[in-house]
Amino acid sequence: MMMRLLLQPISTAPAKWFSRFPCRQVVWASMDKVESAKRAAAHRAVDEHVKDSYKVGVGSGSTVVFAVERLAQRAREEGLKVVCVPTSFQARQLIVNNNLEISDLEITPELDVAIDGADEADQQLTLIKGGGGCQLQEKIVAAAAKTFVVIADYRKDSTVLGEQWKKGIPIEVVPMAYCPVKLKIENELGGQAVLRQAKAKAGPVVTDNGNFILDWVFDKIHDWEKVNQQIMMIPGVVETGLFVGMASTAYFGMQDGSVKERHV
Repeated sequence: MMMRLLLQPISTAPAKWFSRFPCRQVVWASMDKVESAKRAAAHRAVDEHVKDSYKVGVGSGSTVVFAVERLAQRAREEGLKVVCVPTSFQARQLIVNNNLEISDLEITPELDVAIDGADEADQQLTLIKGGGGCQLQEKIVAAAAKTFVVIADYRKDSTVLGEQWKKGIPIEVVPMAYCPVKLKIENELGGQAVLRQAKAKAGPVVTDNGNFILDWVFDKIHDWEKVNQQIMMIPGVVETGLFVGMASTAYFGMQDGSVKERHV
């Protein structure tokens, strides 16, 4: 049986494999829709908000891959010239690998636009970011831009925070302070703050800045601006994954291939 399978032409194996496991077809079809939605949102944002000679903040995460893809495509086809400032090691690699001009905030402290993803966005475009652990640099770059644009797929579009994203709000903390910060948050705000553990190493996740991350799973709706300020006042907190009043426009790629826009 194994020999017959190995001797089959490669092109026929996937169809027979999927016929034996029909549930896998549903999973892959769903993944394709999500990826297509991400691409549609990212391409729309780049086309609508990036002009020649722009200084662009490049966010982190899976949806941003498609934004950089579109920037590189326009550079090849239109001769578009942009200067890109990354928000993480991943973003830097994307810029370099696509042969786009790279800079930093020391050389380019003012940006025309920043384009980044989100783990969740509510109706006012209050965001939860930091699922990938890059919230500090993402917030710094977004704050340096005249316009901050969010790109995401339909799963990230919510009425209120916590509706779809259940992993909590990332809070970057100095390693020595994670335990006092955890207790302070839980005592003052409720919920549970969990030290994020790494998946490919033993121990906690360490950010690009050498810090730990607490994921605060909140148990009720809050005034997010006040909560963000309250958390930031705790000694040892470096930054939160709450982006309040920063984004002006969001593009959500939908399941049917369309792109939903939201402006505030």
